[in-house]
Amino acid sequence: MNDRRMFVRFGFSAIVYVLLVTGLGVRLAFLHLGHHEGRRDRIDQLRQFHEELRGRRGSIVDRGGAANILAMDLPVKDVCADPSLVVASNAVAKVASGLAEALAMDVDEVAVKLNQPDRRYVRLRRYAQEDLANVRHYPYGSFMCHVLGFVNYEGVGSSGVEQRFDTMLKGRPGVVEGRLNALRQELYLERERYEPGKQGNCVELTIDRNVQHIVEKVIDGVMVEFNASAAWSIVQRVKTGEILAMVSRPAFDLNRFHETPPDVRLNRAVGTNYEPGSTLKAATFAAALNEGIVTQHTVFDCENGGWYYKGKLLRDTHGYGNLTVADGLKKSSNILTAKVALMLGNERLYRYLRDFGFGDLTGIDLPGEEAGIFHPPSKWYGISPTRIPIGQGIATTGLQILGLYCTIANDGYRMRPYVVSRVIDADGNVVHEGHPEVVARVIRPETAALMRELLAAATEEGGTGRRAQIGEIRVAGKTGTAQKPVAGGYSSTDYVASFVGFLPVEEPEIGIIVVVDNPKPLYYGGQVAAPAFGSIAGEVSRYLGIQVLSAASREAEDAPDAKFYGGVD
Repeated sequence: MNDRRMFVRFGFSAIVYVLLVTGLGVRLAFLHLGHHEGRRDRIDQLRQFHEELRGRRGSIVDRGGAANILAMDLPVKDVCADPSLVVASNAVAKVASGLAEALAMDVDEVAVKLNQPDRRYVRLRRYAQEDLANVRHYPYGSFMCHVLGFVNYEGVGSSGVEQRFDTMLKGRPGVVEGRLNALRQELYLERERYEPGKQGNCVELTIDRNVQHIVEKVIDGVMVEFNASAAWSIVQRVKTGEILAMVSRPAFDLNRFHETPPDVRLNRAVGTNYEPGSTLKAATFAAALNEGIVTQHTVFDCENGGWYYKGKLLRDTHGYGNLTVADGLKKSSNILTAKVALMLGNERLYRYLRDFGFGDLTGIDLPGEEAGIFHPPSKWYGISPTRIPIGQGIATTGLQILGLYCTIANDGYRMRPYVVSRVIDADGNVVHEGHPEVVARVIRPETAALMRELLAAATEEGGTGRRAQIGEIRVAGKTGTAQKPVAGGYSSTDYVASFVGFLPVEEPEIGIIVVVDNPKPLYYGGQVAAPAFGSIAGEVSRYLGIQVLSAASREAEDAPDAKFYGGVD
């Protein structure tokens, strides 16, 4: 019985063995002798691989060129781990210690992340330096943050120059193609194609990092001294429109942009509309003088500080009797400005303000610019003809107001502001170039010259902007103290203080604006913004070597900046 059972088992096993061998043989014969081109093609396709290589993003530099890098790509990788594997190996403490030392992290922080047996993936460190991937890096943190902008985690420029020139900064992708083994690993000897990614273009700014540093230092001081909610400032070359510095506060670290709320990332110099107050008065005076309606000696009754128009009271900060146009601008009389505007008329006032650039984009090569709020006369209220000229009922940006004063400084020519000087490709070729561009000629040169002298008087003794003086170089400009609009009227506690001007008066080279939002306890433009203007103007003029030229020197000098490109006359 036992022998029979054994024989049956042996026979069954033999039959199974023979069937297996026969099946394998048939299968091998089928695979080797049959026609399987389609199957082989599919297998071959699975073993092929195609991978796109990212081209490194171009750098951003200041006007000094490649030596002054402000934004660049760094080679990095994310460091990740499999906590379940580490825990199963009883090596949490050992692995945590080693990784913490290598990554300069706290060992307890690493251990907590690793001690998660139910997880298969955890990121320990984002953007650790490595040779195979890139992350955008800003060497100076928050420096020039609103102008530079940042690149998001998908590699897309998301504000500032990074956004506006994203397509030029992006590198051209490369490619690698080859074959894989059964473990999905590349067979390097069978690589069929390799084209490395090409680096993106380099963007060179008009901004001078030393001028930028001066302005940032002063504005940071203003923020602290006056407990301001925000502040912004711009320095612009009068004859070309080049922006030498642009500062907005509060600031943020570009390397940690994801931790910053949107309102902090806002570039207030171009993206905030505010009522400019008395800084707008220069436009009304320039228009009236240009039209020949008044002269600097024309006298107006300033009503001892209180005047009704259309049943609404308009006040001056101080009560004045009769003032000339020159003194009215120097002392910033609201009443005199309003009366001049009424003589000018709504249509002409509107046209001049539009020609000076209000209610329209300046065209600066930065994203997020606001056009301001300026309605045509058909939408004005009854008192608008007396309020708009003094900077109420109209909203502007700091860049627009600076443009008004730079136009006066530039013999009536309004220039398009720009921040990018040129874009250079990896081979050294210039693929884009910024240049001076005349947008409009608003007033005659003789009117502009007279306005420069009148605005210079506003910074001298008896003027509202005397704290803007810087000594041997004469400056011209205007203060602004604007109540912030609230529901039903204007706030009695919140103000915007500003000062805008240019220097030297004899041959203007740079224009500067300083705007301080909600300073406390002082809030007048002459107290808050004018001294900041003076500090910036003094340091920048020394750095740039600005000095007053004699009349003979000015006549003999053939300045290249006097050449204009395009525009209208």
